[in-house]
Amino acid sequence: MYTALKDQLTAELAEIEQAGTFKHERVISTAQSNRVTAGPVGRDGAEVLNFCANNYLGLADDPRLVEAAKRALDERGFGMASVRFICGTQDLHLQLERAVSDFLGTEDTILFASCFDANGAVFEPLFGAEDAIISDALNHASLIDGIRLSKAARFRYRNADLEDLRTQLEAVAALREGKGARRTVIVTDGVFSMDGYLAPLEGICDLAEEFGALVMVDDSHAVGFMGATGAGTPEHFGVSERVDIYTGTFGKALGGASGGYVAARGEIVAMLRQKGRPYLFSNSLAPSIVAATLTALELIEGSGELRATLFRNAELFRRRMSEEGFELLPGEHAIVPVMFGDASLAAKVADAMLEQGVFVTAFSYPVVPQDRARIRVQLSAAHTEEDVETAVQAFVASRDAVQDGQDG
Repeated sequence: MYTALKDQLTAELAEIEQAGTFKHERVISTAQSNRVTAGPVGRDGAEVLNFCANNYLGLADDPRLVEAAKRALDERGFGMASVRFICGTQDLHLQLERAVSDFLGTEDTILFASCFDANGAVFEPLFGAEDAIISDALNHASLIDGIRLSKAARFRYRNADLEDLRTQLEAVAALREGKGARRTVIVTDGVFSMDGYLAPLEGICDLAEEFGALVMVDDSHAVGFMGATGAGTPEHFGVSERVDIYTGTFGKALGGASGGYVAARGEIVAMLRQKGRPYLFSNSLAPSIVAATLTALELIEGSGELRATLFRNAELFRRRMSEEGFELLPGEHAIVPVMFGDASLAAKVADAMLEQGVFVTAFSYPVVPQDRARIRVQLSAAHTEEDVETAVQAFVASRDAVQDGQDG
């Protein structure tokens, strides 16, 4: 039986390779940082500038987080070997849940192994056949997969389009012979990671209140650095108290390790502790990660300069790349997509940049729409102005080299 499957998969993989969309991994042999030693699989790496990590505040290799993790390994062991409700809850887990709630201003928080798991836990316990879920068209795959687990009626609105969101809310109101849904939730990313666009949260919350809906925000690409204190896009837009469910990750700005959370109204979190399947059937988050994340949250309280540096770097990169004639998607976020359209071209430029000493990643279909291939650049507070200029010059040289090769 496998012979037939092998032949089919081999043919499909060859088609992906021919289309220029095969995802070749790079191997890093150092700590995650603004400079890493990296190279293709099977080849020795070289020191390169890293512009494709979610390490927004540069905390992934911060010695204070590393030391906190080491202490927890010595004092609390390597892992919990259990799920939370059996014997997998330490006082550290409770401390981190309280710290996240205090940071975001929510009533309670529940931890997960990842934000993917957090998003997979929310919908089935809370929304059934009498309910409705309205999701932004560009929401993260984890939200899409989580929504699929629910029996609720599903609606989708065009990305960040408030007029279309109103249309979908009106459609929900017409359900069940005009009785509407028992519960309705509007679900959105805070930041759409392939574009760097921010969700229009103020307008979303206005519509939610008008139609009696809940609001859920996955803020993975904003928590820690967006907003006056780093509490994310709801704080950035001044709607923190109007958001009912936050989800997010510790794997980006908050140290770059792993783990996720749902922070929400108390009763919502209580129900997820009873019925959230990824919580009930997955091992507890490792104590070393919990301890380091607690330290990360303490550091973020005084990270105003880190946040300022991050956004200065993003503004500088956007300005310099525009001056050099590159097409960028507009925005204010530290995610800066450099548009190439053609998937093969984007991949070749990314490969050439690695040879220039700058590590970036090309994205193409199905991760982004057809003919919208791009290199997604992610700035960090750990980058210097010189690093940013080096990246710009590497883009220029790589673009010119690839174009000369195609012309030849």
